Amino acid sequence: MDNKPKKIAVIGGGIAGLAAAHRLTELDPGCRIALFESDTRLGGVLSTIHEHGYQIEQSADNFITTVPYGLELCRRLGLSDELVQTNPKFRQTFVVHRGRLTKLPDGFLMMAPTRLWPLAVTPILSPWGKIRAALEYFIPPRGGNDDESMAGFVRRRLGREAFDRLVEPLVSAVYAADLEKLSVEATLSRFREMERQHGSLVRAMRREMVARRRRKKSKTASESGARYSMFVTLRDGLTRLVDVLAERLPPDTVRLNSTVETIEQRPDGGWTVSCTGSTQPQAFDAVILATPSHVSAQLLRPIDASLADDLARIEHSGTAIVSLAFARQQVGHPLDGMGAVVPAVENSPILACSFSSQKYTHRAPEDDHVLRVFVGGARAPQMAEMPDTQLLPIVLDELRKLLKIEGEPKFTSIAHWPRTMPQYYVGHKELVAGIESRVEQLSGLELAGNAYHGVGIPDCIHTGETAAERAVRGLEGRGRRAKDRG
Repeated sequence: MDNKPKKIAVIGGGIAGLAAAHRLTELDPGCRIALFESDTRLGGVLSTIHEHGYQIEQSADNFITTVPYGLELCRRLGLSDELVQTNPKFRQTFVVHRGRLTKLPDGFLMMAPTRLWPLAVTPILSPWGKIRAALEYFIPPRGGNDDESMAGFVRRRLGREAFDRLVEPLVSAVYAADLEKLSVEATLSRFREMERQHGSLVRAMRREMVARRRRKKSKTASESGARYSMFVTLRDGLTRLVDVLAERLPPDTVRLNSTVETIEQRPDGGWTVSCTGSTQPQAFDAVILATPSHVSAQLLRPIDASLADDLARIEHSGTAIVSLAFARQQVGHPLDGMGAVVPAVENSPILACSFSSQKYTHRAPEDDHVLRVFVGGARAPQMAEMPDTQLLPIVLDELRKLLKIEGEPKFTSIAHWPRTMPQYYVGHKELVAGIESRVEQLSGLELAGNAYHGVGIPDCIHTGETAAERAVRGLEGRGRRAKDRG
């Protein structure tokens, strides 16, 4: 094996699969890679369209910088100069409260305040809701390491009203999940760790802010390098990342319109892959499954039924994203923020609305606005696949009320993404640990994707790259053992 090129199949051409294939080329330029994608294009849910002067992201529209893997990949691809930061003029978020957009309290980060005064004066909470949230400082931490639902954790720490009005809409906008089932350990474990270490989220956030101010004061002029806002995107859209990754792969690597029907492990530890339209199975030394977990479950069921059952236990929700363009004079609201999230208690048909061209000004002509509206998720799963002719009037009616919009949109684009958002239910970390333990018993097999350790773009990149690294290490180890036996 040391004397011949490694042959590795990557199944799934989303960002995780592309990151895996690209990392393989970095680790072993002589590796022969086949990237199988059932669709007609690469990128999975990442899709940018450019029409009539608008740049429309049809799913994720940026990525977080506090998780380093997206920035690091862009640096290695030479894309650092193409990164665009969010517009500093509009770095605030609104919450719908009694049918109107109300500014989220300054310093409220997902489920904990960094500043108490904005929380004390916000009209979003009643006087009792504010008192209950302030009592979080004195509530003793929960002992043990047992997992807990997001809803249970936040109600216990901050009270029901803060959960309903602040935390639930913010978290739902990210995970499109049922927060009564969503695992705090698998999604926002940082806050559970704050409780363990400091006894209180408020106390932990205040200490963190003090430490951050000290670090800023201690910075020296010798520090260099780009400083990014918390979220960035690429100037030409996130499809640019997909395209550059594909360009860096060796010729004939990508195989579109190739649905993998079966994979089998050979007695020598290698694998065979059978695709639609191919008469002969293809032989590989290793396989990286970068497919949704339910697809991976189908492929692995003949090999390990228990592993397949565990993979199938990871449920998925879906969303639809309605992108709309309006002339500025059509919109009565000033749109002086990044967007708005909508609590479930508002009984609205929408989860959130991103003010896309305020967030990144290059996405629309100067006299226009682009809005992206999210519907579906665990709240209304049927909306993810609702016909456009039925969905569009519902969304427009709600936007007209919230943003004082007049007239019809100048441009409309609707993207449907059913079963694309994995649901990290309570016990998810233990479930994934069991899955990975069983995968370790299958030499030459690796998993990647958003179903395991994070749903964001950087998380998906990381799973793809680490799967590639494990695959190469495994083959090198197999080669050394074969050489020793010889």
